[in-house]
Amino acid sequence: MSDTVKPGYLIFDIETIPDGQLIAETKFPGLNLTAHEAVVRAQDDARATSTSGSDFLPLTYHLPVAICVLKVGIDFKPQSLVCLDAPLYRPHEIVAAFWKGAEHYKAKLVSFNGRTFDIPVLELAAFRYGIQIPWHFKGDPKGYKDKSPRNRYSELHLDLFEFFSNYNAYRLAGGLNLLSKLIGIPGKFEMSGANVYSMIQTGNYAAVNEYCSFDVLDTYFVLLRTRVLTGEITLFQEEHLKKEAHEWLHAESEKQPHLKRYLEKWQVP
Repeated sequence: MSDTVKPGYLIFDIETIPDGQLIAETKFPGLNLTAHEAVVRAQDDARATSTSGSDFLPLTYHLPVAICVLKVGIDFKPQSLVCLDAPLYRPHEIVAAFWKGAEHYKAKLVSFNGRTFDIPVLELAAFRYGIQIPWHFKGDPKGYKDKSPRNRYSELHLDLFEFFSNYNAYRLAGGLNLLSKLIGIPGKFEMSGANVYSMIQTGNYAAVNEYCSFDVLDTYFVLLRTRVLTGEITLFQEEHLKKEAHEWLHAESEKQPHLKRYLEKWQVP
């Protein structure tokens, strides 16, 4: 992989947990609940009022515990895959590193449901920690030509969920997992977002970050197929890029052994 190819895309995903202390202070003041007790009670309340039985809490109560980023060149070839602030995984540092990297590379952000969840969570985290991101709100004349990726229809952030659902015109059942499996990519195979809180409770930050990196890889391959739809690459070029990515991941797995598990689930024809 040539280091001279300009980065064109930052494909990212985050994992979060409910902030039990914040929930205790704002939803259940005066009850002297522990952080975990507050989370359990809030999840019970959410489940009771959900038509689907979901215990997922509003994003305002979420704290990032993992952010993984795949840097991709303008030639659509992967350049690096990192889980921020590994192996310490400190929320303040991973949030600061994300915003610093986004500003530095000035590449197109690519996410799956990032406008609805990931970016708002990261904005609130920047607010919590006092991280300055003026370019995100106002645009950067040097790199973004006075445009802001925060604009919903900005070309500086491609949310693949919005791409497929035509900006939420219909419900995209199955999500990233379904889209991945439609094109022969692993998708979910070890855990899901529902397992993140319990994994963090046991201190298994590494496993959560590995899971996050797998979602980022799925997002990359879904991105490639969408570029076939938009005519930016041909199906033949996509297949070639996938084979090159397979080789890149195989080499990268020597430094990041967890990637071998992803490759075991994905056999290139």
